[in-house]
Amino acid sequence: MAEIIVVTSGKGGVGKTTTSASIACGLARRGKKVAVIDFDVGLRNLDLIMGCERRVVYDFVNVTQGEATLKQALIKDKRFETLYVLAASQTRDKDALTKEGVEKVLKDLSDDGFDFVVCDSPAGIEKGAFLAMYFADQAIVVVNPEVSSVRDSDRILGLLDSKTRRAENGESLKANLLLTRYNPARVEGGEMLSIKDVEEVLGLKTLGVIPESGDVLNASNKGEPVILDLESPAGQAYDDTVARLLGEDRPLRFTTLEKKGFFSKLFGG
Repeated sequence: MAEIIVVTSGKGGVGKTTTSASIACGLARRGKKVAVIDFDVGLRNLDLIMGCERRVVYDFVNVTQGEATLKQALIKDKRFETLYVLAASQTRDKDALTKEGVEKVLKDLSDDGFDFVVCDSPAGIEKGAFLAMYFADQAIVVVNPEVSSVRDSDRILGLLDSKTRRAENGESLKANLLLTRYNPARVEGGEMLSIKDVEEVLGLKTLGVIPESGDVLNASNKGEPVILDLESPAGQAYDDTVARLLGEDRPLRFTTLEKKGFFSKLFGG
């Protein structure tokens, strides 16, 4: 059975699609067979970040409505043999996806030997977000360390606890926290919430902390998920996150402010 992971948040622009792409690449780099699906009907972005936008012929909605087979719509990644992308439709209405259609696609992927299916959810609580989370086995809740992002994510946690198939069956859905755009200097200056602050408000354990970095935008613009840049702190942090997702014990990095030594202060280093 494929493990279905939803990458979700309450607020837009926090880095869900970047996270979905990096998590999928990280799992594939470790030899797992992975499909990553864009649930944001009408606002397709995953294919851009994955660098396969010119290869989209059929999309998720085409498959759910029987206009194309899953095999026709899955785009095989050029970097990893075991990684596939299913793009969202840019032209359909958000109501084009159905619960039955999504369930069939996920079942077919599982039957086809996929280890993981990463569902890139739209922000908020509309239909696409509900369908992205409904069949999930676990959730990665992406949060910026600011009050509005944390508050909106608290509402998403309520839906994960009540509106998923696992919740309906009386089972719990494992949810982890992923903090993005974390800046230790701003945390120390009181301009940003700390990891502990966010964990206490949401009641979640931190799976990863991604430092604020221009590398993320640069990577997205090149169609190369930032996890592939292991020189980048953000890329390294995403790689640590994938390792923890698979059960490895890795310490959190890039979360504390480096203290300057005497000579650094003296010479402006």
